[in-house]
Amino acid sequence: MENLALYTNEFLNEQRQSGDVAADEFILRQFSDPEAKKRLRTWLNRLENNMQLESTASGDSFSDTISSSDLIRNARQLPRWADPTLMKRGSAFFAAHAEAIMSLLGLLSLPYCYAAADGAMVLQLSERMRTDTGRRLFETADFVWAVMAPEAFGRLGKGFSSILQVRINHAAARYYTLQNEDWENSLGVPLNQEDMAGTNLSLSLIVIRGLRKLGYTIQYEEQFAFIHVWNVVGSLLGIHDDLLPNTGKEAQLLEAMIRKRQFKPSTQGQSLTKSLTNYLSSSLQSSSINQPEVLGLMRFLLGDEVAKLLNLSAPQLSTNKIRLLKALNLFNGLKGDENSISAYHQALRKFRLQKQASIG
Repeated sequence: MENLALYTNEFLNEQRQSGDVAADEFILRQFSDPEAKKRLRTWLNRLENNMQLESTASGDSFSDTISSSDLIRNARQLPRWADPTLMKRGSAFFAAHAEAIMSLLGLLSLPYCYAAADGAMVLQLSERMRTDTGRRLFETADFVWAVMAPEAFGRLGKGFSSILQVRINHAAARYYTLQNEDWENSLGVPLNQEDMAGTNLSLSLIVIRGLRKLGYTIQYEEQFAFIHVWNVVGSLLGIHDDLLPNTGKEAQLLEAMIRKRQFKPSTQGQSLTKSLTNYLSSSLQSSSINQPEVLGLMRFLLGDEVAKLLNLSAPQLSTNKIRLLKALNLFNGLKGDENSISAYHQALRKFRLQKQASIG
């Protein structure tokens, strides 16, 4: 059954008043005790793979509390509607296009989120997205690599553990933002369900759009599988099932409604975009890549309307440049079938070298 009739202003207004009950209650319990709060941070930092979530009890009160929490006990449980075949196909699609998808993370997905003014306020208040843009960008990239790995949800994978870390961090950010005097309650709950759904779409549907705009040919089956993997990730992050589109039509409608409701000019969105473009320009200074053209590519991907909302100062790419770009990527999209596991790890090695060169 499609959710098309659900995506109304009334429904989305309700979603803005809802965070993540299970994670929020968990954070309230842990943060009520300074020692437990400190130990939680240490435990999260040491969480490296799914196997570590199998048993957290060790006889002390903190570990017993962790192991008895529904949030932790359910962290390795896929939603009942998760389709292993679709997840495998979605992961293979990512592996085949990993380099382009990871480029779209900084050139399209993040600035797309910044255009949602109310949601961008949370990022602005957190400071890190403005003051430590590069490291935050790579942390987001690491998360994407973790959940898109061929064995992301196996015992030695990092899918479940990475998602739990992000979910708890979101709840902590919600907790601190609500205590910030600059937060306006009229904006809804920080990191609310509508904002989380929009972010999930920025990493799924919007990436598909970006690939197509760059000239890649994407079959509907590939799009459906890729969005399905992100729906699984979104569910594990605490997003309500009603906000996880089952079809391409649902995804298009939900994105359009969120964009209509939330996209508007804002100082926070423009400030975050400026920090991002400054970082990208700085990171390209020692390379042979033409900096204005990279920012022009961002403008091309976002579209002039969104670029204007973000006050993105960048030249338009010439028609010939766009045609050449599409032609090159069309040939990339026609590559023969490649072992997805091998393709994934090859692309990951290249990413890690770039990361090391950028932030050490």
